[in-house]
Amino acid sequence: MLIDGELTGSGSGATFDNVNPATGAVLGNTAAADSGDMLRAIAAARRAFDETDWSTNRALRRRCLDQLQQALESEKHELGEELVAEVGCPVMTLGNAQLDWPLAGALRYPSMLIDTFEWERTLDGGGLFGDRNVRTVVQEPVGVVAAICPSNYPIEVVLNKLGPALAAGNTVVLKPDPNTPWNATRLGRLIAERTDIPPGVVNVVPTPSNEVAGLLGTDARVDMVSFTGSTAVGRTLMRLGADTMKRTFLELGGKSALIVLDDADPAAAIRSAAGVCVHAGQACAATSRMLVHRTIFDDLVAGVTAAFQAVPVGDPALPDTVVGPVISAAQRERVLDACARATADGARLITGGGAVRTLPPPLAGGYYVEPTVFVCDDPGLPIAQEEVFGPVVVMIPFDDDDEAVRIADHSAYGLAGAVLSASTDRGMAIARRIRTGAVGVNGGMFYGADAPFGGYKNSGVGRQCGLEGFRQYLETKTIGCRIPRRR
Repeated sequence: MLIDGELTGSGSGATFDNVNPATGAVLGNTAAADSGDMLRAIAAARRAFDETDWSTNRALRRRCLDQLQQALESEKHELGEELVAEVGCPVMTLGNAQLDWPLAGALRYPSMLIDTFEWERTLDGGGLFGDRNVRTVVQEPVGVVAAICPSNYPIEVVLNKLGPALAAGNTVVLKPDPNTPWNATRLGRLIAERTDIPPGVVNVVPTPSNEVAGLLGTDARVDMVSFTGSTAVGRTLMRLGADTMKRTFLELGGKSALIVLDDADPAAAIRSAAGVCVHAGQACAATSRMLVHRTIFDDLVAGVTAAFQAVPVGDPALPDTVVGPVISAAQRERVLDACARATADGARLITGGGAVRTLPPPLAGGYYVEPTVFVCDDPGLPIAQEEVFGPVVVMIPFDDDDEAVRIADHSAYGLAGAVLSASTDRGMAIARRIRTGAVGVNGGMFYGADAPFGGYKNSGVGRQCGLEGFRQYLETKTIGCRIPRRR
């Protein structure tokens, strides 16, 4: 762990296993923070915010972020190998959102904002009795930020929380997912050894204990919780933080819709559908509901089924693998249970639906799920409404554009989505109607360190990345100054 500038084990000496989901083998162990460790980290972050010049010294923050960027780049290869081993992500994903994209912009973009952001603005007028009144609107850091991160894209989420939080002048307690702790502990080591970040500004506290992690939601010294993960846990954190009125950013689950209009390119539709299989469907923005115009529905069911049956499943370290394991044995059971329930509910299983049993040792001990296609005439069934977080797509027919929008919005979630059409105008018109935080039209990419990401409804509160995400980590103060008239 990294607590108050020191690399340290837990106070109790406890550790927990880090398991390779591709094989089920133990990679090694990680320090398991207890409540004393977490409280010490919170105290360090509070002290660093209150008693150092980190929150006001922009030049220091910029230099430290540049140092961290260089340190990460120097260990990029090792970080990539580590991600494949502990996350089970296919090595092909390192070239995009798993590593290369966040490494390119997640720290650089907020570091640039340190110099370009409008930290203050002046408003004139509003004085009494003829005196001049000058109001200064000041943007200040929130304070101590608890950054709680998931297992599916851990370094991407960690850096896109840490970058803007630090650039804005906050201090951070980072709690990585217990399934994927090593990318965060590596980050802690680099901060301690390769940067001038003052002690306590960043603390990295891995723990498998929900009770210990929950202290971040209840401790009054924490000003903000920034969480990416499941909607259920997000609700819990919001409740925990209510008594101390914490600022809360939540980027939660999704059941995003891919809308394929009657004039869409079928090959593009099949490629988009197969994208759900990448990293075994463990992406909150995955378009796991595929809404297809009825006139082309049967043909696309056949095409998507053939693609899902052909997609390479296996060792994530091999360059051609698309579908690696899900993160744990427990997650594999959740996916399989959802598939079994879907069949019982009346959804039609076209292919997949079970665990992969044909892989050789040592992969036979891993947590693999078959790429799975369901056809569902009722968009209200649980398989079409609940996030599965596995390589599972549900295909649903529609008759016209209005019905497609209604089905897409018939969801408790609103994180992302996609539209395919030969007409850009038609695709854009539907994208503007869907109540969701991000939409891709004809393969358009909404992701970027400079672009806000987050959801409507049960998909969360607030935005990560972009100016909107940077402002999440700021408070606003207005100062009025009366300037008497000259006599």
